[in-house]
This record gives sequence, C-alpha cells and structure tokens, in this order.
Amino acid sequence: MKTLQTLLILAITTTTMMAQNTLPPPTIDVTGEGIVRVVPDEVTINIRVENTGENTKTLKEQNDATINEVLKFLKKTGIDDKDVRTEYMNLSKNYDYNSKTYTFAANQSLSVKLRDLKKYEPVMKGLLDTGINRIDGVEFSSSNSESLKSQARKKAVENAQMKAKEYASVLNQTVGKAVSISEFNNSVGPQPMYKMAMSDSSSGSGDQTIALGEMEIKTTVNVSFLLN
Repeated sequence: MKTLQTLLILAITTTTMMAQNTLPPPTIDVTGEGIVRVVPDEVTINIRVENTGENTKTLKEQNDATINEVLKFLKKTGIDDKDVRTEYMNLSKNYDYNSKTYTFAANQSLSVKLRDLKKYEPVMKGLLDTGINRIDGVEFSSSNSESLKSQARKKAVENAQMKAKEYASVLNQTVGKAVSISEFNNSVGPQPMYKMAMSDSSSGSGDQTIALGEMEIKTTVNVSFLLN
C-alpha cells in the first residue's frame, strides 16, 4: 500500500514539474517607433507626353519626336543615363458617341532623377520647352536613405526597450533579453514634410517654385522581452 502511495506521489510530482517546465516564460510585448528626419537632397521628376488623334502611327511618331528631344536635352544638361528611365508606354482607344468615331490616346512616361537640386529650375524649364505636356509629380528623396533607415531601426528598438522598462518598473520587475523582434514595413514610403522653403540664390529674380521641407523616415518594430 505504501509502495502504491509513494508511486502515486512521485507520479503527481513528476507531472507537476513537467507542466511547470512546459509553461511559456513570462514576457512583455511592446511596439517601438524610430523616426529620423532629414532635408532631402535629390528629386525625381515624373513627366509624360500625350497625343490624341485617329492615326496611331502618327501619334507614335509625335510621341517619339518629343521623347527624342527630351533625351537630347537631358544628355546636354549632363544628366546621367542611369537617372533617366522610361516608366511606361500606353495606347488607349476611345469612342466618341456624338461623332460615332474612335480616337486614340498615346502616352509615354519618363522619370528623371536629379542628384543636384540646383538643376531643378533649368531642367524643368528645359523639359517644358521640349514639348512635354504632362507633369505627373515630383518625389523628394535622400542620397543617404539606407543609413537613415538603419538609424531609424536602432531608434525603434531603443524605444521598445525603454517602454518595456517603464512598464516593468511599475510592477517592481525587470526586463530580460529580447526573445523576438519583428518589423512593420510601411506601405507608404517616406514623404516630405513641407516646413521650410528653398531659395535659389542662382536665380536673379529670386523666384521660388519648390519647398524642400523634411523627409521623415519611420520604422516600427514589435519586440518581446523576458519579464523577470
């Protein structure tokens, strides 16, 4: 009988210890945010030429002639070939219910990256002179973006650790090592925050047409720390 009781006690003790060993360790899960701000030093201009008519061959010839002028101008200005890219070419067919006829619209788009912002005004003026009839927008960027992203990641982890320590201190506990880290990828890239203007001292008129502002590069991470 005693032997049976002893075995039963051992079985219960062993089961309890195994259950304790299988329980996950206590953790504290926090979200950290890292933000780095910088004045952009590059800009990408997205331009397009569009012609409409009834003859597709004529439309292509018109588009090709304008694009050829654009490329010649950019080369003359000293823009590197790697900074000029064809984004798309499109031909669409449209029906006019009033005249009962079909017309076509031919589009060709280019992106031009300027690594020297002082070239913005003369390049923009020259592009308009070549005959383009659409500007789809400009996008500011930084030549040091990879380093800035790295800084943002470090700040995000530091921010997460600070939050974890604040929460744990209220409970009179301490934060242990990190057991998992995951990063959120922002669906929208860094956008300029228009806060300050750029004056072009090379322009005799002192006219100003763009405001640089600040780029905000942001990283968000989830970090799980052991809670001691």
